[in-house]
Amino acid sequence: MIVNAGWVVIIAGVLALLWTMQRRLIYFPVSGVPAPGALGLSNVEDVTFETIDGLRLSGWFFSTSGPSPHVTVLVFNGNAGNRAYRGPLAAALQRHRFQVLLVDYRGYGGNPGTPSKNGLAADARAARAYLAGRSDVDLSRLVYFGESLGTAVAVDLAVEHPPAALALRSPFTSLGDVGHYHYPFLPVRLLLRDRFSAIDQIRRIRVPLLIIAGGRDRIVPVDNTRRLYEAALAPKTLVILPDADHNDDELLAGDEMIQAIVRFLQPLT
Repeated sequence: MIVNAGWVVIIAGVLALLWTMQRRLIYFPVSGVPAPGALGLSNVEDVTFETIDGLRLSGWFFSTSGPSPHVTVLVFNGNAGNRAYRGPLAAALQRHRFQVLLVDYRGYGGNPGTPSKNGLAADARAARAYLAGRSDVDLSRLVYFGESLGTAVAVDLAVEHPPAALALRSPFTSLGDVGHYHYPFLPVRLLLRDRFSAIDQIRRIRVPLLIIAGGRDRIVPVDNTRRLYEAALAPKTLVILPDADHNDDELLAGDEMIQAIVRFLQPLT
């Protein structure tokens, strides 16, 4: 078969463009972060901390009243928006007497830097180190909560620094698998720089694991989430919200999801 040289050049050009621009197709940061009060959030402290490579990142710490120490939930966001988008989740957990740290990765929420897998890993370590330095945080009651892309960030950190428990909302086996699902005509797995391969790490998790997924998720198919769940060896719980899509309210701060998290964390309270 003779291949037209022009088509070869075009295909090579498209692949080269995808290689150089791929991070712009993965990360969708939003810079503007309103004040917590403008969102109706209360008992929120503006915090900053520094990464190992010298970036100063911003976040919100949601405190709660009553006897301490409380369970603290460290939230790792998905690939879009900023911490303000997770305000309803933090507020719902706060009402159940959990402390919450919402942070923005590098490049998000007005933070300096450019996102990448290694960069997000450094940001996660810095956020945990910040919490470790707070007198009102008990590391034996520290929980990681990852959302979508943040589930892979949370899994990687959990291998390095095991939390008391790990909750993952809409997790996936690897970014390559998800990319191949959406773009089967492209060699996604070969092109990816930031692979976020949670399937390679999940077997190393030993702490209690909660996985939450939407039955109608069009971004991370529920079958992909089930594969990750089946690979996990930790004590595990799977909660499927059958009618929920990836960005539906049920998977942002819906009552059923919040109640599942509260039940899961009850042994720590």
